[in-house]
Amino acid sequence: MAETTRTAAQKVALARHSARPGTRDFIENLFTDFFEQKGDRLCGEDQSVLGGIALYHGRPVTVIGHHKGKNLTENLSCNFGMPNPEGYRKAQRLMRQAEKFSRPIITFVDTPGAYPGLEAEAHGQGEAIASTLALMSTLTVPCVSIITGEGGSGGALALAVANRVLMLENAVYSVLSPEGFASILWKDSSRHAEAAALMKLTADDLLELKVIDEIIPEPEGGAHTDTEGVYRAVDRSLSAHLARLLKTPDCAEARYRKFRAMGGIISAGKELL
Repeated sequence: MAETTRTAAQKVALARHSARPGTRDFIENLFTDFFEQKGDRLCGEDQSVLGGIALYHGRPVTVIGHHKGKNLTENLSCNFGMPNPEGYRKAQRLMRQAEKFSRPIITFVDTPGAYPGLEAEAHGQGEAIASTLALMSTLTVPCVSIITGEGGSGGALALAVANRVLMLENAVYSVLSPEGFASILWKDSSRHAEAAALMKLTADDLLELKVIDEIIPEPEGGAHTDTEGVYRAVDRSLSAHLARLLKTPDCAEARYRKFRAMGGIISAGKELL
């Protein structure tokens, strides 16, 4: 497993690597009997969000994740993993179904962010993200989110309000891209490497800040260099956390306490929210 110390910018590059395993890869290698469900039952189908029912070690679960595609044709059909409102409303439909049938929810996060286009805004992008956040925060079934590549802004957070948030070693998770950060702060997107170093977006940073719960190690060259090893590492971590959550009497309350504690300030030996 990786020992090389990489800069934040280098980890951003690995998180975006085109050969990095995506949601469909994890579904095919970690689950069986996957039955994909499409459409939001309101407007249409959004291929940038992949979801359905599957078996995980024999247990029925609901799986939802961002989907980027592996080539240009797939990238375009999946909008490069940037969901429209229909994608988030599809996720909501699957979450409600999981709640109804008491199925744990497992999400895979890998998106630059929600699609910011005019049509998406006209269809209620902000409301769709907010509603997904609100719904996921109240689910009584166990929820585990795994950040596998990019975790960008509310587009990522909408699928990451979970009891456990796990993160691959070279994944990133932040309020916006380093390029966007540099453009806003310095009016110069070319300073993205400098921005990445300031943003605290790496797995090490986020574990220290208690935003995530565990770092899943990757091979020396990144997840794409030994995908089988990555699948095994994710499986070990996911199965351990899910087993503990299945024994938790009130997942909704535990999830509330987890997120409510984030951002606490330590003063005079006491933690203040």
